[in-house]
Amino acid sequence: MTELADLTAVQLVDGYRKGEFSPVDAVRAALRRAEQTQPTVNAFVRLTQDSALSQAEASAERWRRGAPQGLVDGVPVSVKDLLLLRGEPTLRGSRTVRPEGKWNEDAPAVARLREHGAVFIGRTTTPEFGWKGVTDGPQSGVTRNPHDPSRTSGGSSGGSAAAVAVGAGPLSLGTDGGGSVRIPASFCGIFALKPTYGRVPLYPASPFGTLAHVGPMTRDAADAALMMEVITGPDDRDWSQLGPVAGSFRTGLDGGVRGLRVAYSPSLGGQVAVRPAVAAAVRGAVESLAAQGAYVEEADPDFSDPVEAFHTLWFSGAARVVQHLSPAQRELLDPGLREVCGQGARYSALDYLAAVDIRMDLGRRMGRFHSAYDLLVTPTLPITAFEAGVEVPKGSGHRRWTGWTPFTYPFNLTQQPAATVPCGVDGGGLPIGVQIVGARHADTVVLRAAHALYESGSATIAPPALG
Repeated sequence: MTELADLTAVQLVDGYRKGEFSPVDAVRAALRRAEQTQPTVNAFVRLTQDSALSQAEASAERWRRGAPQGLVDGVPVSVKDLLLLRGEPTLRGSRTVRPEGKWNEDAPAVARLREHGAVFIGRTTTPEFGWKGVTDGPQSGVTRNPHDPSRTSGGSSGGSAAAVAVGAGPLSLGTDGGGSVRIPASFCGIFALKPTYGRVPLYPASPFGTLAHVGPMTRDAADAALMMEVITGPDDRDWSQLGPVAGSFRTGLDGGVRGLRVAYSPSLGGQVAVRPAVAAAVRGAVESLAAQGAYVEEADPDFSDPVEAFHTLWFSGAARVVQHLSPAQRELLDPGLREVCGQGARYSALDYLAAVDIRMDLGRRMGRFHSAYDLLVTPTLPITAFEAGVEVPKGSGHRRWTGWTPFTYPFNLTQQPAATVPCGVDGGGLPIGVQIVGARHADTVVLRAAHALYESGSATIAPPALG
């Protein structure tokens, strides 16, 4: 019999409706998994057992009355420690943030989940201010990969990815400014979606500006579609949010991919060296889409690596994050963060605007590309998880995390929806992800294609072995 901690959010809600088990049972199971794996994986900054069980009991009473509060009533959820959660400090992975304070406000996505009855079980780890593609830092230590604790979970939403992978709640809220939900989801073998920018409201505004998205990290695409129904609710604190969604994220999820025009780019036109095991697994996922009726063509988007423009925007944002800190506080920062903040502070306004020009040109090129193709499919990452506690793989020659994430950050520049779906493992049993990118506002098409991979069995990998 499947343990409650291994059920999806959709399955949990169905079980509550049928009276097969209660939210208290599910929350206790999720907390047990979190506590069991915390010493090895370190997915959480803190667990909120008492308040979670209180929320679960209230949810159970609503279900007994046949009056659930919303779409995810009683579902255990975790929240990355960059997003405000009422009643809990948001430390942002930094020793420079003091835990004292009122902490009396929810981020928009958190507020929508609370309105729908979600049960918050804890805060997940992040590197300091979410600045890099792995999850380690001076405030919360190293978050490790559930499939091999000697390896990284990825980042910056590494705690959220690890929590979902181990069964510590089927839903987690992450943020993505350069790949930060997709990178760790790929490394940990779960699903994640970076929605179109503005589709999920965000407050406070990110110092990384319009690169930063909020997105669901889940067991599968159906859970993400359910979560998107909730977290896309409007919030007047975000002036850049998009208007209401026409229809439902779940409607048409089972529509399949027949007739969709899919461009498969295995290496962005030879710009990226992809490990053979990764290339083979991604090709298998693409062949599955073709077998299900998609029109698949090998085609590369028309752009060169925009990494320098991304660095200008990203490092400038990092410099802005720490601008208010005293010299003594800066000494508390992750040394890598201090370094990129120094670089960011040296950019001029003209440098920044030149990067914006590159970004706008990239967006134009991708807009033209999607006039011919509904979806672009690439590897999520060219590698699988490397050793924990370092920013780049040893011996790789990369200086910064962007060196090994060339498939992710371009689509933060363009603000397009992009998802990662597990599509296999390498010889060491480490997960591999395939990335599905859609035109701006085509989040439902991305979810439908991802769901098709799950329905066909192409997204099935073994869960981590929990000791």
